[in-house]
Amino acid sequence: MSLESVKAFFAEKAPDVQVIELETSTATVIEAANAHNVEPAQIAKTLSLKLGDDVILLVARGDARLDNRKFKDQFQNKPRMLDFDSVLEATGHPVGGVCPFGVAGHLKIYCDISLRAFDEVLPAAGAVNSAVRINPHRLAELTNAIWVDVCQ
Repeated sequence: MSLESVKAFFAEKAPDVQVIELETSTATVIEAANAHNVEPAQIAKTLSLKLGDDVILLVARGDARLDNRKFKDQFQNKPRMLDFDSVLEATGHPVGGVCPFGVAGHLKIYCDISLRAFDEVLPAAGAVNSAVRINPHRLAELTNAIWVDVCQ
């Protein structure tokens, strides 16, 4: 269902963006970077975070780490990662395939400014072996993401 929801998302909103499906796993930043022959930083990882009673998605460059102080200043709350089972329930995507496209609920999506270092990034596409190549500004536009500065 997850990969299909991403394909449906792009068919409706950006038919020019093609979902890439590989035979190998791209579930981790390193696996994805190796499979797509790019630096790990160019992989756009999507973090599923608990923010009070809400779940948010934060998309950041692959080598970025959350900065707890910046995050707390931005959201007035500490970042808390969702547990494994809660990720699928909240997003509709499996861990390793989480992305801001075709999500199950109406989640708020944020993009860290670290993505702006690239003309093209590769976020997952709803499965542990899928991705898309997309400009980070277009990613934010298509997902109605809000730009934030919360990573080191």
